[in-house]
Amino acid sequence: MKKIFICIIALLPSLAFAQGGFKISGTVKSLNAPAHVYLLYNLGANKVVDSAVVANNSFTFTGSVLSPVSATLVVDPTGQGFTKFSQRFAQQTDNTKLPDFFNFYLESDTANITATDSIAKATITGSPINDDNKLLTAQLVPVQKKAEQLMDKKNSATSAQQNSDAFKADMEDKQKALQQEQIDVLEKFIRAKPNSFLSLMALSSLGPVIDVSELEPLYNSLGQNLRDMESGRAIKKSIDALKPTALGAVAPDFTQNDVNGAPVSLSSFRGKYVLVDFWASWCGPCRQENPNLVKAYNKFKSKNFTVLGVSLDKEEGKADWLAAIKSDGLAWTQVSDLGYWNNKAALLYAVQSIPHNFLIDPSGKIIAKDLRGSDLDNKLTAIFGKM
Repeated sequence: MKKIFICIIALLPSLAFAQGGFKISGTVKSLNAPAHVYLLYNLGANKVVDSAVVANNSFTFTGSVLSPVSATLVVDPTGQGFTKFSQRFAQQTDNTKLPDFFNFYLESDTANITATDSIAKATITGSPINDDNKLLTAQLVPVQKKAEQLMDKKNSATSAQQNSDAFKADMEDKQKALQQEQIDVLEKFIRAKPNSFLSLMALSSLGPVIDVSELEPLYNSLGQNLRDMESGRAIKKSIDALKPTALGAVAPDFTQNDVNGAPVSLSSFRGKYVLVDFWASWCGPCRQENPNLVKAYNKFKSKNFTVLGVSLDKEEGKADWLAAIKSDGLAWTQVSDLGYWNNKAALLYAVQSIPHNFLIDPSGKIIAKDLRGSDLDNKLTAIFGKM
């Protein structure tokens, strides 16, 4: 936690657009000289740290941005200077004493920020993008509350309950429902606000959570000004990269070595239903999902179904990969080039997180994605019938 302040600058996204001027007028009634306020944001690839002296409870920032960008205002009540101020928070041992800061969107416009005692509780007016952010945040509040309630339920359950298959299945179903509820909120916002920069950001968070067949129409619904932005063009590039692995597409072929160093090609499984499972020994969620894969594999392996595991382990982690295969009882073919996130098959399939899987039919077409937990069993049951 004590690193949060130092990392704020590094975490700000770098987005390049047409240049324009901004003016930020702020009022914090509890502040006065010698307090300083720092404005942190990215200008293209450059990290900007601007400062303003607080006088008569007020401060002002002006400048130009490659708009819009995420920004942070940080209060230094002692006016000791940014370097000393940031070093103090990096060195402190009390992780609860974080600086007073306020996150917002900086755009080519005039905005007013007001607060009574803490800038963290500030309100911002006069900024369309921040108005949209308030709206979207409010729409996501019900989802957030349900997520918190679900986490409370999980944490309050006994160890026996948490380890039961029924409890796990119930939690999984509720998590999937919440994810879909969040997707629905974001999609509705995008359609209602096709010219809002927030819609562009919302869209970027959906890929590759939803299939490209849903993602591309949403992108095409955005205003031309958004699609012409650098980040808009980047999203279009990402969407195009997902098309080779869209539902209904013929799965791209690849060849990697198995645990014995023998080359194995995806095309060698043609004629079977095969689940291409991207995972790694170091991936906790992957290891938690493996029992479901084992169960499905054992249940349907006699029905023209198999699994092809593709590991994103590192070269130096090969022993851990082999140990995980044995420990988790993964009896199907396992391959890897031990390239970590640069695994060539993972790059080919635009894998950005794991576990991630693709179900391929005997003709080589992708018919489903991200089948986890009961979803895999349900899909295979629909294909092969109840057993």
